[in-house]
Amino acid sequence: MAKYKLEYIWLDGYRPESSLRSKTKIVDEAPDGPDDCPMWNFDGSSTEQAEGGSSDCLLKPVRVIRDPARENGFLVLCEVQTPDSERHPSNHRGSFDDVPDLWLGFEQEYTIMQSPSKPLGFPADGYPGPQGPYYCSVGEENCVGREIVETHLDICLEAGLGITGINAEVMKGQWEFQLFAKGAQRACDDLWLARYLLYRVGEQYGVSISIHPKPVHGDWNGTGMHMNFSNAQMRDEGGEEYMLGICEKFREVHDEHIAEYGSSNEQRLTGLHETQSIDQFSYGVSDRGASIRIPVGTVLNDWKGYLEDRRVAANADPYRATGRLIKTMGW
Repeated sequence: MAKYKLEYIWLDGYRPESSLRSKTKIVDEAPDGPDDCPMWNFDGSSTEQAEGGSSDCLLKPVRVIRDPARENGFLVLCEVQTPDSERHPSNHRGSFDDVPDLWLGFEQEYTIMQSPSKPLGFPADGYPGPQGPYYCSVGEENCVGREIVETHLDICLEAGLGITGINAEVMKGQWEFQLFAKGAQRACDDLWLARYLLYRVGEQYGVSISIHPKPVHGDWNGTGMHMNFSNAQMRDEGGEEYMLGICEKFREVHDEHIAEYGSSNEQRLTGLHETQSIDQFSYGVSDRGASIRIPVGTVLNDWKGYLEDRRVAANADPYRATGRLIKTMGW
């Protein structure tokens, strides 16, 4: 009789950002969806989510996909609940209602690290040549880690996640994958699952994955998670006045957004390296040094389309970033 491996995945209570946790349950039947996965629990005192005297937290399955790396395996994304089945304070997925007509595209940058302080491709002493030849590069002298990135791409596709592309980024050893989904929760779920698979691929190759906003100080690009977004009105009606009005809404609550866009982001948002300073807000057509970039394709399409929020750091929790977006827009 076949047995099935359910890898329960959740976010812990660590701050300033949650970390991924997981453990395996063996069951007799393959699940068709989250309702087929039993509730489970874990020791919240070991994850900053409970006190030792009352440590049980509940795992509520909310998404199930195939695990490409395990025979008879499934990945079970969970929300964390308190023992009385209420939303745990660390559970940001449960803090907003889903918005089905919100389309989200995340550009998740990350750095492959060969040691705690050295990206892959950096010499043991000093630095490689300056930035320029590494972005979208090919060839061993400029492009490193491709086999890791391709493995991650393949398993994300096999798992059915909404990954739409990859490219080498501006700093050596830095990469990006793009991910798109329709619906706020699905997009954020896909991103967390893609991150989980990326970390696991790192284990396979003996490297670590950093999503710190500034893994190398100095004249090197930081690491972001640009958030492209639209709703039905932006896509179908648009208009210059409406789109610029959205940008002005963001201006009014800039600090509130920054608070949800990842820790240590001030190291990345300096006004240099294709960023706007963290204490300023701006927007512009095709402006990669702005807080909000208005894509030229949106303008050429009679101001119908999407906008790109470039302030989001690579380590941001997409649930928190998306929840703030929804609140600002009143969706």
